[in-house]
Amino acid sequence: MILPKEKLSQEQLEELLTTLKVRFETNMHRHEDLEWEKVQHKLEAEPDKLWSLNEMEITAGEPDVVDYDQSNDEYIFYDCSAESPKGRRSVCYDRAALEARKKHKPENSAMDMAAEMGIEILTEEQYRALQELENFDKKTSSWIQTPSDIRELGGALFCDFRFGHVFVYHNGADSYYGARGFRGSLRV
Repeated sequence: MILPKEKLSQEQLEELLTTLKVRFETNMHRHEDLEWEKVQHKLEAEPDKLWSLNEMEITAGEPDVVDYDQSNDEYIFYDCSAESPKGRRSVCYDRAALEARKKHKPENSAMDMAAEMGIEILTEEQYRALQELENFDKKTSSWIQTPSDIRELGGALFCDFRFGHVFVYHNGADSYYGARGFRGSLRV
């Protein structure tokens, strides 16, 4: 992961923490046994993670706590926007796919954007776990981490939620669509 290049101003920090707290308290079904004060304490101790959460927020990801890893004492945030984050759509899968495109290149790739933001793209398992909390991507789709054997053959995977089910699909890694972005995760 690339470390953040900037620090948040005090005003940005306060605004982000307020937004995260309101979202946390409004969506307790995502984290029933967790307390905001403990989450905030961890966040304030790790300003680089706050920068990454702010990047998730400004790209319309609506990050929220979805789990707590007790063994590592880490809160796990996922993008919880109803649809794939608007500020991260129309991107191909990775740098190799971006460089392979001869015409109509997108501005960026999902993997590069995630690295720049200091987050990880969701795996299939994480995406399915997110869908257990509530249904996301009913009109859009999201790239997910792709196994190397599929990627070596030029493909990449994405998911969405249709007809009451999570679907995993494949596409050329160099493809991009206005309704496909990616969801990220961050451990704090």
